[in-house]
Amino acid sequence: MKEIFLCKYGEIALKGANRASFEALLCRELKYRLSGIGDFDIIRAQSTIRIEPREDYDAAVLDAAYRVASTTFGIIAICRCGVAEKNFDDIKAKAVEYLADALGAARTFKVETKRADKTFPMDSGQVSAQLGAAILSAFPHLRVNVHTPDVVVKCEIRERAAYISAGQEKAAGGMPVGSNGKGMLLLSGGIDSPVAGYMMAKRGVKLEAVYFEAFPYTSIQAREKVIELARIVSAWAGSIKLHVVSVTKIQEELSRACCEDYFTLLLRRYMMAIAEKIALANECGALITGESMGQVASQTMQALAVTDNAVNMPVFRPCIGLDKEEIVTIARKVGSFETSILPYEDCCTVFTPRHPKTRPEIPKVIAEEQKLDFDALVEEALATDEVIYVKAEFTV
Repeated sequence: MKEIFLCKYGEIALKGANRASFEALLCRELKYRLSGIGDFDIIRAQSTIRIEPREDYDAAVLDAAYRVASTTFGIIAICRCGVAEKNFDDIKAKAVEYLADALGAARTFKVETKRADKTFPMDSGQVSAQLGAAILSAFPHLRVNVHTPDVVVKCEIRERAAYISAGQEKAAGGMPVGSNGKGMLLLSGGIDSPVAGYMMAKRGVKLEAVYFEAFPYTSIQAREKVIELARIVSAWAGSIKLHVVSVTKIQEELSRACCEDYFTLLLRRYMMAIAEKIALANECGALITGESMGQVASQTMQALAVTDNAVNMPVFRPCIGLDKEEIVTIARKVGSFETSILPYEDCCTVFTPRHPKTRPEIPKVIAEEQKLDFDALVEEALATDEVIYVKAEFTV
């Protein structure tokens, strides 16, 4: 029996005259993500995207395609459906066949019908009543429960066929990646920044990323960890162009010339300035960081004002109001948590001040910064930029 997926989207339906461009972007993203799994038709109609296999694939292929579609931003819900002809006898037979396992294991059910094709001779209530009777005849152990059923049998009668399912599941939600511009993610090896990237990608932002290393103070394993984090995020956000930039010289110069209490703040300003230049060169409209208000000394309100002062570009901080437990919960969903807690250092743990400033004043920070040639050190760091293209492999 032929099986397809019906994908429902939420916010896209509210886009008015621009809706078609959002739908087209979502279809292209699905086509790309499914191309490594099999050959599928992506068809949009009536606020729904239909994914139809062109070949008779086995369960493993269909399971993989379902997982990929359910983690594609822009899709709010997804269901696996058996396909029936648009006559009630076939709908009844296909429902009993396709839902045999789900109904056999259930105790209660109800039927919901959506008749999108108004030319179908039975109305929704008639279809639900008669399909329910057929199911009770085939599965006499079942009882109808319209309030809290074990299985909700859904019948959608559309323009080309009727689709039978055992309900839908929540999908990734959000907006299609790329529908809201491009941003530069400051990606560290911690828990927060991959979550920040995921959250902005969910709002339709295409990601590039920059990782700051301080070799030999940071290790090759630390770099590989961040590349893996980028790969994990790319399973949701699509391919990511990762810039690896050395700040070793900057940190050594800060240690030589500046007050220790300002090390972290000054480094953050250098990182923001470098990230902004890379972002502008790559047509990104904003910087993205994983900072959460008050989590560490460099993330107080005053400290954030100091780092923002180093750039002119907007800075998005989607984790700003989340506590650590909330961020960890999202990291587990994304799949990045176990990699993030691997014990490899990052550049922010090198030359850490014993008494970092938590309420810094911008004039005093700039006075410390002027002990070095800021622009020259930024340009020297930019010359080390190594680009790594990272993408998830969507395979069976």
